Amino acid sequence: MEFFNLIKERYSVREYKDKEIPVELLEKVLDAGRIAPTARNCQPVRILVAKSKEVMAKMNELTPCVYGAPIVLIICSDTNESSGQPNGRSFAEADASIAATHIMLAAADVGLGTVWVGRFDQDEVRKALSFPDELMPFALMPIGYPADTSVPNPRHTDNKELSEIVKYI
Repeated sequence: MEFFNLIKERYSVREYKDKEIPVELLEKVLDAGRIAPTARNCQPVRILVAKSKEVMAKMNELTPCVYGAPIVLIICSDTNESSGQPNGRSFAEADASIAATHIMLAAADVGLGTVWVGRFDQDEVRKALSFPDELMPFALMPIGYPADTSVPNPRHTDNKELSEIVKYI
């Protein structure tokens, strides 16, 4: 799909088909996250693919925003590997966000739907899934084939004008 059409047409999917994603297709989407740029190319991003019945049951307990997706991607950064600046600012969350955006757009490009979920408690996810201390989840991303009845949120196209968000200085 042409890029600008892709970014205009993709939407947050909140209803999924009960259909498995072929491994090759999932890995193509995950590869988009792998090649995403990171600060100083430290590559701290880690992506956990939640798909077993046990882990998906935990995901449904941790957030109301799984929406029946067959898989939830847990997009994290290894805080020991993320780049920082002298002022102590870490790029761990930014790096994970860039990877998540690449994944979201790659998924749309191959006909899969996603929704970026921030409605979860990082510590609860880490505890429930026994993450090591350095692994911090920044986004959950249900992924799958959109249900035939899936439609964008009515506010999907309510965008501010460019002049409202850009100022030339």
